[in-house]
Amino acid sequence: MLIGDVARRSGVSARMLRHYESLGLVRPTGRTDSGYREYSGEDIRRIFHIESLRSLGLSLRDVGRALDDPGFAPAELVDGLIRQTRDRIAAETELLTRLRRIGAAEPAGWADVLQIVTLLQALGSKSAGARQRAALSAVEDVPVPVEALVEAVLSEPDPHVAGALRWALAQTGEDGPALLAEGLGSPAAEVRKRAVRSIAEIPNAAATALLRDALAHPDIVVRGYAALALGARGVADAVPTLIDMIVEERNDADAADALSTLASDPALADQIATGLVDRLARGTLGAPARRRLAQALADIPGLTTSRALADLSLDEDRAVALTAAYVLTLRDARQ
Repeated sequence: MLIGDVARRSGVSARMLRHYESLGLVRPTGRTDSGYREYSGEDIRRIFHIESLRSLGLSLRDVGRALDDPGFAPAELVDGLIRQTRDRIAAETELLTRLRRIGAAEPAGWADVLQIVTLLQALGSKSAGARQRAALSAVEDVPVPVEALVEAVLSEPDPHVAGALRWALAQTGEDGPALLAEGLGSPAAEVRKRAVRSIAEIPNAAATALLRDALAHPDIVVRGYAALALGARGVADAVPTLIDMIVEERNDADAADALSTLASDPALADQIATGLVDRLARGTLGAPARRRLAQALADIPGLTTSRALADLSLDEDRAVALTAAYVLTLRDARQ
């Protein structure tokens, strides 16, 4: 078969076939009387083998080794190709993500594109100061896609930068909570914590709904931040978790403050008092937990609270009894 026919049937150009020949990859078996290259069936099979190996990403040099070296072991070469391909995919994915974010910002011109690219680079800077300035600029100067802010806040270790990023996210509108919700399912505890803290600072209905769901989260840290945020928003669903936090001494002072805020609503005050009294009535709490509950009762109005404090003032533990008696005295003075 002549070179033109081989090129048509194999899809390999005549020029490339001559290049293969110059490299010694495939040599036509014979020549016609007129001196034209003539390829045998075996030659054509070798051409297809060359193209198959090239499709895997092998260089022509490696293709020659694979076909001609009897001792050639492909495992190491294939492992290297896998690593290169993964690196290339990661780089292309990062580029695609950056392009999508630039497109989402709807730049009006190339000046806007350059500003957005600069800001995205600053968000990924090794300098905490640069990242913090970028977070503030994301709202004040250059509109940055919410996805970029969410990715930044979920990976940010510096507390000051994280605070700036949370503030920036809180200004972005409705899209932030849904994206942050994915962080709540992260296997990394720090990412889950960053996600719930960010959601807690977004003052909209979508964030509140996520915080309600987070009260049932298996991570106690997530549950705690959700309960504190919901308490500040006046959501009664947070009461049981806040009481648990006081009993378990997890941010108990903040939890007591949240209960006090909720109790300013007369409709919730009795529910909170009943919840605290029910925990005391179980009879399995140690003295430190009873003392913390007595302190939490201080700002909860109503007869239920007063009766509970009167009972606690007779507690067998002197510290608990004194705390309850002192709280009762303060309540009487206010009334």
